[in-house]
Amino acid sequence: MIQVLLLACALLSVATTLGIIAVLITETFRFFQEVSVIDFLTGTKWTPLFEPRQFGILPLLSGTMLVAVGSAIVAIPLGVGSAIFLNEYASDRVRAVLKPALEILAGIPTVVYGYFALTAVTPFLQMLIPQTEVFNAASAAIVVGVMILPMIASL
Repeated sequence: MIQVLLLACALLSVATTLGIIAVLITETFRFFQEVSVIDFLTGTKWTPLFEPRQFGILPLLSGTMLVAVGSAIVAIPLGVGSAIFLNEYASDRVRAVLKPALEILAGIPTVVYGYFALTAVTPFLQMLIPQTEVFNAASAAIVVGVMILPMIASL
């Protein structure tokens, strides 16, 4: 009886996954019947809700790369430095406090990081650079860098 129930659960998860893949493939084909692949990859405007509807993904890709590179600039030196300090220089007592504190960062939900970026990091950046807008890549890069810090420090 248990084996049948487990098999049914496994088949349900496989069927759900296959259903998601089928919907994604179907919707992708329908999308690219309306929008050319060249326009999608090289377009510089993403306005799917306004006329004329445009689906250029270039600004989204460049924004993603900007935040990814910025977060790497923040996280790699801090993460490698933390790892070296914790493994080579920190006493057992300091390591016993800092390592769990660093691991706790990995458990914080991303929505909390986003809220922290909006309510703490952005106002701080606006004090340093007054013309900084509320939604900016610098805040995102700093907070994403802090988010990936535990992973880099644990390597």
